[in-house]
Amino acid sequence: MTESIRRSGEYENHENPYQGAPQHAFAPVNPEWPPPPAYQPAAQQPVEPTATWQTPAQPGSAWNTAAAGDGNGGGTALLNPVAAEPAPVPPRRRTRRGPLALLAAVAIVAAAIGGGTAYGIQELTGKDEVVASSTTTSVVPSSKTGDVASIAAAVSPSVVEIKAALGSGSSTGSGVIITSDGEILTNNHVISGATSIKVQTSDGKEYTAKVVGTDSKKDLALIKLENASGLKTATLGNSDGVKVGDTVVAIGSPEGLTGTVTSGIVSALDRDVTVSTDESQGRQQQQQGGGWPFESGGQEFNGDTGSSTTTYKALQTDASLNPGNSGGALVDANGNIIGINSAMYSAADATSSTAGSVGLGFAIPINTVKADLATLRAGGSDS
Repeated sequence: MTESIRRSGEYENHENPYQGAPQHAFAPVNPEWPPPPAYQPAAQQPVEPTATWQTPAQPGSAWNTAAAGDGNGGGTALLNPVAAEPAPVPPRRRTRRGPLALLAAVAIVAAAIGGGTAYGIQELTGKDEVVASSTTTSVVPSSKTGDVASIAAAVSPSVVEIKAALGSGSSTGSGVIITSDGEILTNNHVISGATSIKVQTSDGKEYTAKVVGTDSKKDLALIKLENASGLKTATLGNSDGVKVGDTVVAIGSPEGLTGTVTSGIVSALDRDVTVSTDESQGRQQQQQGGGWPFESGGQEFNGDTGSSTTTYKALQTDASLNPGNSGGALVDANGNIIGINSAMYSAADATSSTAGSVGLGFAIPINTVKADLATLRAGGSDS
């Protein structure tokens, strides 16, 4: 009968999951078996512990390595694991702020300070988007800024020809579409006294229009097309940001030539221009071949302005304007409407065959128009 050998106190603590029943002296432990680790290694980087099996050679001698159960007193295998190194702490990653986080930050700042959002998002995203803004939008791609052909292609569908039937004749002018269902800005002197109004869009379609509101003091009017939808609208810019020398494009229907495009620069700012509010006075001058009569610097041009006049601050441009451009668009290099063309100069002795632009044209600043828009929609100051 073989007796089990166990040293006093050995294996009595069973909290270690790797220790259990005592080992027998005659049951050799295969040294090739992998010993259990001292503790559960980290899953990311397991470390194999190593062990040596020691038995005392002779009483009083130092421990040396030998196979367990080699007959020298039934030595017990002792596990000397090499402590596994703790798994390295992965370096802390810095959170990268992607485009969405950045845009959210821009939106928060914009909400706090207001304005400028359109430009910030466009620059951050690298996209040329038309955003509902009155300051820094770009209707044409940034690579085409100032290109007259690109500006004309983008804005011409938003400019119309207006023909007003009068009791004593007819009037031809232009207008700018501001809503897809047919609200159109124009000059008051284009439609004043009209018994009927016909409008032709750039694609040749004709509509009947009704007057919504007029403001003769600012020479502005708002008309509305009947049964219109899906029209291309213009983007109203910011005339306060205009500087002398800026590139501009004028689009209108001079002498009934629909969709005529001319270009030039802003020649002056805040030019005092006085125009007639007397419908019959203006009609008489136009029928004689001159441009719409106006006064500036104490001098009258293109005929007598009459006794009923109004004065406003105008943008001056050398872009060619002729009778029929009235009510049309003055456009900046980005394709935004910065003015409504309203007056032009021609020689005092001009006749119908010699009248024409000499590079002195005037437009009502678009900020003046925007400030008056609610009044026009409510019927205008003349109602």
